[in-house]
Amino acid sequence: MATDVQIVVMGVTGCGKTTVGRLVAQHLGAQFVDADDFHPPANVAKMRAGIALDDADRRPWLDALNARLRESTARGEPLVLACSALKAAYRERLRDGIPDLRFVHLEGARELIAGRLAARSGHYMNPALLDSQFATLERPGDALSIDIGPPPEELADAVCAGLARGQGAAGQATPASGSAT
Repeated sequence: MATDVQIVVMGVTGCGKTTVGRLVAQHLGAQFVDADDFHPPANVAKMRAGIALDDADRRPWLDALNARLRESTARGEPLVLACSALKAAYRERLRDGIPDLRFVHLEGARELIAGRLAARSGHYMNPALLDSQFATLERPGDALSIDIGPPPEELADAVCAGLARGQGAAGQATPASGSAT
């Protein structure tokens, strides 16, 4: 796998994007960036209040993330971005100018993710928004899809192995894996 690879670890809230993304970045020697850190205060306030963001709320946020990805690409630095990227249009906005951007979709049952959200503390995302996230999600056809059942370390290993095989690239369909193989 190229050392200047740009990867987006995506999925609904609570699926493990940050945890798995950090581990993947460590495995690859890449910088890790959490898209949550790029939300303006108004977006954070809406999500904290249980109000789903709309496309207009997300547009400047996605543009800032694309700019960050472009910076890393221009410098030849590998980057792993944890970002919900729920809609195809959002993924295309992230990919703009970065044709080799790779996507990893962390998938899991609603009940599993709801349990994780209930146990999570210190995050602004209101667990009540999980259903709206699932409703908004447009499953990507060209992402490396990974089932979130196994422990994070196994998930990160599965992600790195799939990426090494070329999965997650634009135009390449990858079925969900049921395990970390």
